[in-house]
Amino acid sequence: MRRADLLIGVVSAMLTIQSGSLLAQSPAGPYPNKPITLVLPYPPGGSTDVEARLYSPRLIEGLGKPVVIDYKPGAGSSIGTIYVAKAAPDGYTIMAATPSFTVYPAFYPLDKLPFDPIKDFAPISMINRTSAILFVHPSLGARNFPEYLAYAKANPDKINFGTSGSGGIFHIAGAWLHSATNTKVTFVHYKGVGPMQIDILGGRVDVAVGLPFVVAPHIKSGKIIPIAILSAERSKFMPDLKTVSDYGVAGYDYVNRTGYVAPARTPEAIVNRLSAEFAKVAKAPEIIQKMEADGAEMVGSTPEQFRQSLVADAARWRRIVQENGIKMEE
Repeated sequence: MRRADLLIGVVSAMLTIQSGSLLAQSPAGPYPNKPITLVLPYPPGGSTDVEARLYSPRLIEGLGKPVVIDYKPGAGSSIGTIYVAKAAPDGYTIMAATPSFTVYPAFYPLDKLPFDPIKDFAPISMINRTSAILFVHPSLGARNFPEYLAYAKANPDKINFGTSGSGGIFHIAGAWLHSATNTKVTFVHYKGVGPMQIDILGGRVDVAVGLPFVVAPHIKSGKIIPIAILSAERSKFMPDLKTVSDYGVAGYDYVNRTGYVAPARTPEAIVNRLSAEFAKVAKAPEIIQKMEADGAEMVGSTPEQFRQSLVADAARWRRIVQENGIKMEE
């Protein structure tokens, strides 16, 4: 079954299963008065799971109620995302939103979206942001970004650029970068970061994008070479590593953002309460220390600030996908 058909089927199933829950009213009394479910649309063990487990004790302390992590992976994170979009807007179901949240709608006509990241959700807070690293295998011979570009221009399509999936965020970030620098590479798609990382460490892939906590050990061992930061601002994790903007790629700014959202129509007072608790989490010294060690910057934005970021990201990814003819893996 094609992924587009699968997603449409998931939407129909979720609508049927949850049609009654949408009409349910929140229990009487001040919010919250029962456990809150934090949905992760990814399998256990990933970075989003690690973060949620790090944050949840602080949230429990601030809200005075249990925060239960509920894993709903599948269909490129769409199963869990659709589940939350159709949940009762009462503040008792929230979700972690990573870049894929605003990427998937770029591949569907507006009238066939499996979910709309802007209309179907109430932003709570962007909790952190992480600058991604562009790195190469030593066998490529490039030791910095200018050398990499020079090689790419002299050898169009000969560089193998590894991604964690066709149409995924690293694929789009790579397509954007090479379009902006008038260079061409051959994208090699894997089913996840793990298989891709194995091949780049083995020299079967030349270049890839990674987050600091994933690639740091391999940088230290010399198995890969970092050549640029993809965000517009330098990373505190590697302050001496220049950004692609430093090298003259104007307007390029890819940042891996993690935030939290609730279903649309969740009362503003509840959204603001949740946002205030996430802001406290973002300011907790022990959490800042742990996340900065992993290359992340804690933010704890307001709902409106997060909404503006989501709107900008959704528009950017749609434009880049259309301009580069990027296809979602079926």
